[in-house]
This record gives sequence, structure tokens and C-alpha cells, in this order.
Amino acid sequence: MQALLHPSSNNLKISHVLTRVAPTRFAVVKCAYRSDAVHFHNGIGTSRADWQSSCAILASNVVSQQPQPPPDKSGTADHVASVNGHKTNVDLDLVPIEKLSSSSSADDKSSSPPPPPRALTITDLSPAPMHGSQLRVAYQGVPGAYSEAAAGKAYPKCEAIPCDQFEVAFQAVELWIADRAVLPLENSLGGSIHRNYDLLLRHRLHIVGEVQLPVHHCLLALPGVRKEYLNRVISHPQALAQCELTLTKLGLNVTREAVDDTAGAAEFVAANNLRDTGAIASARAADLYGLEILETGIQDDSSNVTRFVMLAREPIIPRTDRPFKTSIVFAHDKGTSVLFKVLSAFAFRNISLTKIESRPHRNRPIRLVSDSNEGTAKHFEYLFYVDFEASMAEVRAQNALAEVQEFTSFLRVLGSYPMDMTPWSPSRGD
Repeated sequence: MQALLHPSSNNLKISHVLTRVAPTRFAVVKCAYRSDAVHFHNGIGTSRADWQSSCAILASNVVSQQPQPPPDKSGTADHVASVNGHKTNVDLDLVPIEKLSSSSSADDKSSSPPPPPRALTITDLSPAPMHGSQLRVAYQGVPGAYSEAAAGKAYPKCEAIPCDQFEVAFQAVELWIADRAVLPLENSLGGSIHRNYDLLLRHRLHIVGEVQLPVHHCLLALPGVRKEYLNRVISHPQALAQCELTLTKLGLNVTREAVDDTAGAAEFVAANNLRDTGAIASARAADLYGLEILETGIQDDSSNVTRFVMLAREPIIPRTDRPFKTSIVFAHDKGTSVLFKVLSAFAFRNISLTKIESRPHRNRPIRLVSDSNEGTAKHFEYLFYVDFEASMAEVRAQNALAEVQEFTSFLRVLGSYPMDMTPWSPSRGD
């Protein structure tokens, strides 16, 4: 039985053929009853079910009440052993508990016998950790990014793993370097993050939850720098869009340049000692990288919220005891006229849609159509992403998707997951 130990990294960059990830190491976990591997003379133990059964047997100290003859040194198993009250012809060759410490001194032998090892449970055989406990969560950015804060809100006890790109976070989960990924999908001011919608279709991860994070932007600069001295402001494109009107009202004659993430902008200004450059980031980023806050709350709207989704390798089981949301993506071959029929499948069942997003069909962006299905008339092909308020455990949701499938050439459920019902107030300084 082997346990895979994944290496941890402060900043994963898997996009470059994973050259910075340390080689995977293996550690062998052996049973407490013997120092060598257990051998079954009749060949039992090759399947996973047999392996689990043998683990349970070895972890139990229930032995036969009848005295057993010594094991046959020739390797045969002619005697019949009794395990947990059931007779079997499997020669377990168990070592008595009192002989585990054969090298102990005479004083130790006179003391009370050690307690028996704890029996294995289903928790020991489950590879997935408890919710929020010791989870490795990948996010895009560097420490101080809003995505890191979202990961901490979704999984308070997690180990946050920064990634330099969105796709690296997807790959980190697929390669078992991380257990979850928390990535932004849309903002109340800046709109959708189209890159992540495309990556959801490219990768086979499942949405297992969502979290909404109020965003509070600050204008940061090196200590002693006044905002009148700034010639440019750098940040993530979404942050620049969310603060566009406020930057204009401040009367700053600055150029605005986009970088990979907000906290990365603050880190760049501090690392390069740029006294003519400001950064839009969080107050925590200012503390981490030694910058001063020139202006706080510079987002155009105080109700600035970003919606993040949690991604995992396996989907969760949908339920009906709490509000759920389901995300799907579909395509069709007959133009946008089919879209009305698809949406009607939800309207007739009183299912509310919370999001609809169209993205170009990359495999077939343009369709040529004429009366004879040949010609030069061009129609753009789109994929449609839809979120609706219903669980896949509900019959009405199942029937709606069954009807949608009749009108579409492609349909995929990205996830059915609990809605984030946490109340939030307008963003403010921490």
C-alpha cells in the first residue's frame, strides 16, 4: 500500500513543461503486525477489494478461540484459520501482538501490554481529505491576490498554491498537485472572465461550489510617492475596468497597463522600485510588499463583487435540501433560432436562469449556408454557457436537460453545486 506525496511549491509554473516541479516521491506504508509484506499462499489479494479486506483483517485483533497449529514452513496452508468468526483456508501467518516488541527489555515485559493498533476505517481508505481540511487549493496570482482571499473563504483551512496563469491552476488539479482550484468567472462591474469559460470546456474538471467575494480596490505606490507623480497605473484588466471612472475623476494623467493579476502588479512596483508607477490591488497586497495606500475604495461601484467557482476532479452528489445551481454548456447546428426552444425548456418548468454567456465555437467559428446548404452566406457559430437555479437531483431539471438535448448537437453539465447564500455588504476597507 503506497501513499503518494505530492511536492508543494510556492509558485507553480506548469505551463513550461513542469520544469520547476520536483520529482514525485513515493513512501511505502506497511502493516503494524509485520515488518514484511503479507503473502497469501493461494494467490488471494490481487484486486482492490481483496486488498481492502486484507487491511481490515490485519487491523483487527480478533483471532480464533481455537488454538492453531504452527505455520507450515514449507509454504503450504493445510490448516484452516478462523478470522472474525469465519473459517478460511487463507494462511494469514499473523504475528501475535505480544511478540511485536521482541527486542524489549525484561522491565518492559513486566509492564502492561501495549494497546492494540486502531482498526482501519473507511476514512483511512478514502483518498480525499475532509472538506476544507488540509486541502491544497490552486489559484491564479501571487500572495495578496483576490483569488487567494476567495480560496481562503471557500476553504478556510486550505494550503493556497499560487499559479502564474489560469490554465496552470487547471493543470495543477488534473495532475494531483492540488485538490481544488478557485477561479473567477464574472464580476458585477467588469463582466465575464472569458478565458476561464474557454478553459472550463477545454479541461475535464467539475464545478463543486461557488463563492462571492466583495472586491475593495486601492491605489498603491512606493512610500513617499504622491499620486501626482505617477505616470502610469498597472493592474489586472478587470481591476482597471472596475476603476476606470474613478481614475478619471482623480485627475491622474496616467497610462493604464494590464498585467497578469492585481497583487502581481504591487509586487512588480516594489521589486523594481518604480517611483513613477502605481498599482491597483488590495490593502493586503500593500502590507505584503511594503507599499503605501494613496487612495482606497477606488472601484466605480461600492457593490463590487466577483463570483468564483471551485473546481475538482470529481463532481459532488447533487442534493435537494438546500439551494443548488447547475452550469451547462451547449451548441447547436441550426443557428440562433434554436436558442428560443432551449430557453423555453427552462421557462416552462419555472427554472430561473442566472447567467447566459456566448463564446465562439473554436472548432467551427463560421458556418457557410445557402438554400442548397452550400454558398458564401456566413453565420457565426457559438457555444452557450447557462447557469440555472435547480439541482440535478430534481426531476424538473432532469426533464429540462432531456428536452434541451433534443435541440442541441452538444451538451455538457459543468457541475451541479450549492449556491453561495452568504450575505454580503458593499465592499469596504479591511
